[in-house]
Amino acid sequence: MRKIILITLTLLFSGAISLQAQSIFGEWKTIDDETGNEKSIVEVYQENGKAYAVIKQLLKKGNENKVCENCKGTNKNKSIKGMVIINGLSKDGSEWNGAKILDPKTGKEYKCYITLEDNNKLKVRGYIGFALIGRTQYWTRVN
Repeated sequence: MRKIILITLTLLFSGAISLQAQSIFGEWKTIDDETGNEKSIVEVYQENGKAYAVIKQLLKKGNENKVCENCKGTNKNKSIKGMVIINGLSKDGSEWNGAKILDPKTGKEYKCYITLEDNNKLKVRGYIGFALIGRTQYWTRVN
């Protein structure tokens, strides 16, 4: 009987870990699509059924306290660390969309969608107008 309980608990625990790993939520390392350099650690989290992303850490030495000089409105000259860059994506099948992403480098906002390519790779697409005109970054899960 003990063996059955132990096996059941092990399966439930490993199933919970597997489900978490198949989620967009968690910490991700962003990679600059132009240079290939690691830029930041971003946490994607859920609040009231929507997905958000906040910059937890800037990885380039000397940029740790950088502010968003090119941002407009309330983000103008605010610290990039701690800034919410994706604000309120909704789940649509296997894709999360319907919100904007902020590029702190330029201060511009773009429509975006994100999809989980595999357990450790997140596709982040920012675009203007149609999804065909834009940029894609692939973020890797931080373990």
